[in-house]
Parts: sequence; structure tokens; C-alpha cells
Amino acid sequence: MLLTLLSVILMAIGGVVGGRSGPVTMLLISFAMNFYTYWNCDKMALRAYNAQPLSESDVPELYQLVRELTEKAHMPMPRLYVIPTDVPNAFATGRNENHAAVAVTEGILSMLDRDELAGVLSHELSHIRHRDTLIMTLAASIATAISYIANIAQWAAIFGGGRDEEGRSANPIALLVTIVVAPLAATLIQLALSRSREFMADASGAEISGKPLALANALLKLDAYAHHKVMADAKPATCGLFIINPLAGVGGMANLFSTHPSTEERVEKLREIAAQMHSY
Repeated sequence: MLLTLLSVILMAIGGVVGGRSGPVTMLLISFAMNFYTYWNCDKMALRAYNAQPLSESDVPELYQLVRELTEKAHMPMPRLYVIPTDVPNAFATGRNENHAAVAVTEGILSMLDRDELAGVLSHELSHIRHRDTLIMTLAASIATAISYIANIAQWAAIFGGGRDEEGRSANPIALLVTIVVAPLAATLIQLALSRSREFMADASGAEISGKPLALANALLKLDAYAHHKVMADAKPATCGLFIINPLAGVGGMANLFSTHPSTEERVEKLREIAAQMHSY
């Protein structure tokens, strides 16, 4: 639903900027961006954080844990990668279960106990199972296209190019919406989608691991560290991939438009899940 709304915004502002041909042009751009990201989202994310592949001989305990969890979730084994940083965090990427990867940092392997790590890995496996990485990559590509179009409209208005195909001046209200409202709306929709998928992955991950409180404890540890030290090379465009926002410690406007729900909310929901499990 939210992805559809993003596409509608993209088509609408394409009409403002490009006249009658604008929506078709923007739709084609959207399809091209989506197809490219569909096939390359795993490579792009792993390359962005210099993630290195892990073999089973490197980390037999990690492979054994992931294998146990994938068997419980009835999923194929993903490729495993390590990110060379002491900041504890993790993310999953890939277009589907058969082309998936889970990346963990060196810091998370040394900080969490086995149950907590199982909770984090189950959360990431849930993202893979629900194709969340693909969904969020598509949302990001559409939102980016909207931002580019808004910039084009802004410069066109400044230099007097805000006209349609018949030479008529563009509607100033529509132009204002294109330049200001559409990018903001696209961003808010993208963030709402990201937060909803995090809640879903927490719940599904708790089901896979069977230990929601261990995941809650892991989130508290990771969040505390993220506020203490910001991950080097963390990028706003890819923060939504991680289980905890790696830019949480930046503060200010970065937290105002967060890709993640508050850790307190997530922990509260996990505790509710644990209580329900114990009541059966």
C-alpha cells in the first residue's frame, strides 16, 4: 500500500514537470531503477560497508547457529559476511531467499551471547523471508526519483522553465507541491514503511528463535552502543537495512526522521510477545 502511494506521487509530479508525457516517463524511470536495484541490492549494500565473505571454517559456531535457525524457519542458508568494525550491528540483503546474505559486524560477534545473537539473526532472516530488503530498496529508489524531479522543478521555476508541452506556465500551486510537499511526503512514507517492517521482523524473529526477551536484550545493548559510537561510513540512505540505526548517536534532525521505531517501543512489544508465549 505504501509503495503504491509512493508510485502515485512519482507519477503525479512527473505530470507537473513533464506535461502529458511526464507520468509515462517517470513510470519508465521507476521501472528501470526498480529492476536494477532488484538484481543488485545485495552487491550494493555489501560493497557500501566493505563486507567480507565468511566461510564455515572461519566461524563454525556462527554457521551452526544460522543453520539451526534457517531449518526452523524452513529457509535456505544465506551467505554470511562480516563488516570490519567494532560497532555491533547487522543487516540482511538480497532479492529473495535464494539470493540472500546476512552481514554481521565484528563487534556484534564479540558483544552478544548466543541467545541474543540468535535473536538478531532471526530478525534478519525474517527480513529475507518477507523480502523486506527488496521492498525498502524499491521504496528508496522511488523516493530518490521524486527528489530528483523536485530539484528539476525547482531549477526550472528559478530560470523560467516551468511550462508545459503547449508553452503554458505551470500551475504555481502544483509546482509548489512538486518542489516542497511531494519529496517530504515521499520521505515520510518511506520512513513509515521502514518502521513497520522493523516491528514485523522483530515479531517474526521472536517466533523463529523462540526467545523474544533475548532479542529485546540484544536491541538494548546495540542501541546503547550506537548512541555511544557512530559507525564509520554509515550512510543515511542505507541505515534502514541495519537492525539498529547506525546513526542513532548523531542526534538532531537525523533522529527526527528515523528509519527505525524507538528501541523502547520495540522492546515493549517483544516483552508482550514473551508474555503471550508464556501464557500458553
